[in-house]
Amino acid sequence: MSPADDRLTDDRLTTHRLDDRRLYLCTADRPDLAPFLAACIEGGVDVVQLRDKHLDARPLVARARVAAAVCRDHGVPFILNDRPDLALEVEADGVHVGQDDAPPALARRLLGPDAIVGFSTHAPDELDAAASEPVDYLSAGPVEPTPTKPGRPGTGLEYLRYAAGAATVPWFVTGGVTPTTVAGMVAAGARRFVVVRWLTGSDDPQASARALRQAIDRAIDRAIDRAINRTINRTIDQTADQAGGQSTG
Repeated sequence: MSPADDRLTDDRLTTHRLDDRRLYLCTADRPDLAPFLAACIEGGVDVVQLRDKHLDARPLVARARVAAAVCRDHGVPFILNDRPDLALEVEADGVHVGQDDAPPALARRLLGPDAIVGFSTHAPDELDAAASEPVDYLSAGPVEPTPTKPGRPGTGLEYLRYAAGAATVPWFVTGGVTPTTVAGMVAAGARRFVVVRWLTGSDDPQASARALRQAIDRAIDRAIDRAINRTINRTIDQTADQAGGQSTG
């Protein structure tokens, strides 16, 4: 293995853990791509995907290199949408593929065992089938209809409840993620979120990212506190029942 390969593997070991990542930005190319991404990351985004359905291969490679450099400088994973071949070319940290794109197994063969491979799901049968795919994370949604997936109906929160119980890898909810909606999504089991319009349409993406990240962290912290309290109360009740049984015995 070359020194460059050693460095790449070390970087992936330190930056590609997804368990603790909560806010995933998906964006098309834009004239201010580099400062926009930097602002979003500084506001709390910790995964970035470039998803542009209109750029041809060569300009997409050029813009992906811009995004990859920003992400590398800030220590967050950079994911390219749809194109594992171009992800390899630009040394992206990984690729995200959809149900109608290149199979995850092909992406894995092209990018190797250390790359991040993500896979879209929109229904329980797709999520169940994804358990046999060589992927590192799934997306689940869109909870609400979104312009990035024209014609696709929203899944509603029920799909998040299913994903929370059935997914075997980390998963990110998509569709309608805003500071006012994340609490309901967290209550349904979501812990990781994909954001598009809340940030891409913002006049102050750093402030918008910060507000969203704070809402996510606050909702998750409250959910954890409630779960701890339920466990404590259940333990107290069980202890009381046991004590009562012993006294009557």
